[in-house]
Amino acid sequence: MEMIIMSRSSDEIVYGLKRDYLEKISSGGNRIDGRKFDEYREIKITTNFVTRAEGSADVRLGNTRVLVGVKIEQGEPFPDTPNSGILTTNAELIPMASPTFESGPPNEDSIELARVVDRAIRESKMIDLDKLVITPGEKVWVVFIDIHVLDYDGNLIDASTIGAVSALLEAKVPASKVGQEDFQLPINHIPVMVTMAKIGSNIMVDPSLEEEEVATARISVATDENGDLVAMQKGLSGSLTVEEIFKAVDTSIEIGKDFRKRVFGR
Repeated sequence: MEMIIMSRSSDEIVYGLKRDYLEKISSGGNRIDGRKFDEYREIKITTNFVTRAEGSADVRLGNTRVLVGVKIEQGEPFPDTPNSGILTTNAELIPMASPTFESGPPNEDSIELARVVDRAIRESKMIDLDKLVITPGEKVWVVFIDIHVLDYDGNLIDASTIGAVSALLEAKVPASKVGQEDFQLPINHIPVMVTMAKIGSNIMVDPSLEEEEVATARISVATDENGDLVAMQKGLSGSLTVEEIFKAVDTSIEIGKDFRKRVFGR
């Protein structure tokens, strides 16, 4: 009789042990860093970090660090929106930020990050794009949001959204380039994105890297100051119940109220 011995790699063993440990402590209402399930890590924001940008923000969410720059330049409007400015968002996962990041063209993770941040800003109508027209049908202002991940320790979506919103709130349109006075970027709403991870049967906000690595599901919910849902993104392969999704939306609304006052001063 032939015997086949299956062995697990050391990485699989470490992953299993970490997952079991985090699930065990979460079942008792605890997290590995001592936070409550609805508690964020410390947030530090430095605006006007890049002097050559129209707006910028250096964001540190725990040990995650993201630099966001906003450039505003002249361009042609899209044919289907001739009387509206343009918003475009890009994200770069710099290899020095994590051993899992690779150099080269944007991968799925960087594309997803840019799209989720862009959706929160666009769908909340944070920027009044109709006020960014220079010559109707011919020339408009184009708002570029560039996200650079400098240190990755979990929850890039929230850190990047915080950075983008902070940079946009500080940004000025360089209208002096067309013979007018520079003016503050017209802002209508302030979206707040809250990302939650599911570990075992518990859902916790602002997952650290260790929590992300063992989470079965992730959900990011963006709301505005009116408590309206403006964007949502489901991540990872695990499932969420209808009740868990409703709870995630309620959590995002409550945290959003605090964020606008404490983080954005609005």
